Amino acid sequence: MEICFSTTNNGKFSEAQKILNKYGINITQAPLPLEEKRSESVEEIAEGCALRAYSILRKPLFVEDSGLFVPALNGFPGAYSAWVLKKLGNEGVLRLLEGKNREAEFRCAIAFTEGKEVRLFTGSVGGRVSESIRGNGGFGYDPVFIPEGEEKTFAEEPSLKDSLSHRARALQKFGESLSKR
Repeated sequence: MEICFSTTNNGKFSEAQKILNKYGINITQAPLPLEEKRSESVEEIAEGCALRAYSILRKPLFVEDSGLFVPALNGFPGAYSAWVLKKLGNEGVLRLLEGKNREAEFRCAIAFTEGKEVRLFTGSVGGRVSESIRGNGGFGYDPVFIPEGEEKTFAEEPSLKDSLSHRARALQKFGESLSKR
């Protein structure tokens, strides 16, 4: 089975490729620069992008949206995580959390469509934001996110991300669903 993953993020594509291959699903990348709907919901954003991508590609595809939700910052950066990372970087996020509770949750939504309807697959992982940038692996917030029950960031221990991350959990649900068809 081959499905298109509409993403401009090569790191996300590599993660998805590695996980979905285990389910016999081959993916191709379509780096469409899709304008995202403004929403605080990663599910709504993924669904809207899937419909826009399908209107262009006209073939089975999925998109993914994710965010880092920090309760001490009222859920910020949340669905605006990519924008915040671009503007502030991990250093800026660490400054925002100085003296605050560092509890956080990564959330992911995968939206799959074959043109008729959109099916959503979600995943999340709890944890905390580290006190400093740690590790060289991964991308995005990986150098500052420590999953619950662990002491290393995703960037320090990339194998943690492959099994525990929000995206891995959503992709596993997605892969299981497609492999049953």
